[in-house]
Amino acid sequence: MWADKLLAAIMERGYSKDWPKRVSAGFKDLFGSAGGRYPASAARVVKIRAPEMPETDDGQNVPYAALIHPSNPDSGVYGGMSLAIFPAPDAPCLLTFVVGTNGLAPDENVLGRPGHARKLNALCGWLNSKQARGRLVAWAKQEPSRTDLAIPGNVGSEFSNYAPAFRKYGRVLYGIYAPTGNKEQTLEALTAFLDLMFEERDENPIKQFQIERDSIRQQWLEHLMPDISEHDAATLLDQRRYVVLQGPPGTGKTRMARELIRKQYDGRGRTIQFHANTTYENFVGGLAPDTAVDAVGLKFAPKKGFLIEAAEQASSSKKPYLLHIDEINRADLSKVLGEAIYLLEADDSSDRSLDLPFDFGPPFGQRLSLPKNLHIIGTMNTADRSLAVVDVAIRRRFAFQKLWPQMSVVRAGGSETMQHAFAELLSIFVEHATDDAFQLMPGHSYFLDKDPNNAGQRLRVTLAPLIEEYLAQGYVTSFAEPLRSYLQWINTL
Repeated sequence: MWADKLLAAIMERGYSKDWPKRVSAGFKDLFGSAGGRYPASAARVVKIRAPEMPETDDGQNVPYAALIHPSNPDSGVYGGMSLAIFPAPDAPCLLTFVVGTNGLAPDENVLGRPGHARKLNALCGWLNSKQARGRLVAWAKQEPSRTDLAIPGNVGSEFSNYAPAFRKYGRVLYGIYAPTGNKEQTLEALTAFLDLMFEERDENPIKQFQIERDSIRQQWLEHLMPDISEHDAATLLDQRRYVVLQGPPGTGKTRMARELIRKQYDGRGRTIQFHANTTYENFVGGLAPDTAVDAVGLKFAPKKGFLIEAAEQASSSKKPYLLHIDEINRADLSKVLGEAIYLLEADDSSDRSLDLPFDFGPPFGQRLSLPKNLHIIGTMNTADRSLAVVDVAIRRRFAFQKLWPQMSVVRAGGSETMQHAFAELLSIFVEHATDDAFQLMPGHSYFLDKDPNNAGQRLRVTLAPLIEEYLAQGYVTSFAEPLRSYLQWINTL
């Protein structure tokens, strides 16, 4: 098997004089159709570096073996992206992504691209979710190019077996995996690290391994954009009572909230929508003209707002009731909630109540409390940058859950053309978008049409205007050209 020698060397504890030769042999087994994972041509995009190190007690000589950029010299300092392995006395070897100590070149385009950091962070997060048991097994730096930043102290403490490597190379290590001792888990991590490195070198595994590569890649990409089900949202509401679903347009936020009312709450709930003119009087309550026929002249009387009405409806039953606030960030929440924000404290075991400025009649009169069975879910569009910012006090009271575009939904409801269109656009956002712009990736609903003959028109009249608006507003300036090319492709359909 292509990984036998390399995996054996990684699982070894301690450094011996023949370790560099055995790692080199393991690296060479990666290539060639006679058992390798990658074609023989892929060997040209890397150079094996595995120097023999004299053993010292001062920690200055830190043994390693690495796959580096082929333009680097055979010895001495090197630059660019590399995959390096560091032995340790009392643990299996540390598997890492490293920026050569000679700088980013010749891989500055890889190391400076948001997609490389994003993918590695997702990969390490995936490994932690699968393998960690109360301790990290992997870590990734947010910006690989920041070689002025050392590995954080708390991360160093988690991986104390590799302290010598951290002391010498802590500023250039930007992705690490510490084997658990389980060979299968270590092989999975090694495979994912290698596949990512060769992907950045535009090299793919040979055909027999491409399905496995795609499966592993899909798993850690799903960690980048996790899927949230209605059941997950319902569970979170049951635990936290107050939840906000946020995400780019087309991810099904409003649909999920309405389906929660219909299915999970058996119709017990209502939907309202916030906008720029929503006020405290609309939401909580206030004075409004009294239109009673016996009124003499213009007369005002207390009128219940949406919150008091929802609390009243919830208190009439012991079963959960859901108030859905669509576009919750379109209003000035601090003003709309006013002092009622005091009531939104899911973690408080005591009953909270609040004096109101007017008597709103039964069941609350002039003192409002929210029944425990009243749940509130807000939905907000992260693409609308013109809306009010949700302040810290409100964020503390709501549990925020992101809804991401999902390829699985497009596979189920979209034609092959739509699936290809989604995959291409997702690739552009993953590779080039800044963290802020990545939140704008259009949702799967834009791609849900099973008739391939409709794909072109549907994309041109729904998706294209959204991307054009992103471009016009300057939200995607850093990767405008790939998006413009994508729009040109849509026009050919």
